[in-house]
Amino acid sequence: MTQQVPSTEPELAGVRNFRDVGGLPTADGRRVRPGVLFRSGHLAHATERDAEFLASLGLHTIFDFRNAADQKLEGPDVELPGVRNVNLPLTDPAHGAEFWTMVREGDTEQLRGLLGDGKAAARMVNSYRTIVKERTGEHSRVLHSIAEDSVPALMHCAAGKDRAGISIAVTLLAVGVERDAILADYLESNAKHRRYRVRRNGSGESVYSPEVMELLSPLFDARAEYLTAAFESIEETWGDVDTYLEQGLRVTPETRERLRGRLLD
Repeated sequence: MTQQVPSTEPELAGVRNFRDVGGLPTADGRRVRPGVLFRSGHLAHATERDAEFLASLGLHTIFDFRNAADQKLEGPDVELPGVRNVNLPLTDPAHGAEFWTMVREGDTEQLRGLLGDGKAAARMVNSYRTIVKERTGEHSRVLHSIAEDSVPALMHCAAGKDRAGISIAVTLLAVGVERDAILADYLESNAKHRRYRVRRNGSGESVYSPEVMELLSPLFDARAEYLTAAFESIEETWGDVDTYLEQGLRVTPETRERLRGRLLD
């Protein structure tokens, strides 16, 4: 049974980028029901009060899209009583370790070489395309779980922006939410209080210099071009969303109808 969720956004001390995606409109005039689908950054640093709030949501399942490198860096999610935790890594662990080493330890010259001249944004676009094309098994599992009875559900990755953003977008596409509304929700991750706090090793002014932060910025921005690349990847690979869901994710029209029943008002 879904519990009532407070209408005001909670102030969570140790969890970034939390929100309820309830209220988003579908093309046929329905809306996502409040209190059934949530998204956030990782839960490893949740305070006792944060955990109490999360427990009050009546969650059935938490989908954690982090890989082993992420989990080693931040720690495991806080355990909530009676909640099923499902770990579905959406990027290669070695890629994850390499990524965080670059973010935390790369000096200005290294970062210029790796991320300058549009390389950072291109890296993100490529990542979004790859996740859509190569992680169909994971996204199929998420949608089938929700259709069967995994709501209320919370989806998260490290920052709650990319892997959770794509997975939320795929879920919303499956129930017919308007693409503009999906994009608008995705871009909410740019709000100052939601953004991932970048931590760098070392000391001195150069560690967080304006140039370093500008070079890293595309990796931690939510940009329309990133999610649009994921949508374009669906169309280029499968032709349209219906074919992607049916052939790519093995989600039948009957399963989509069950998803609508779980998620829409």
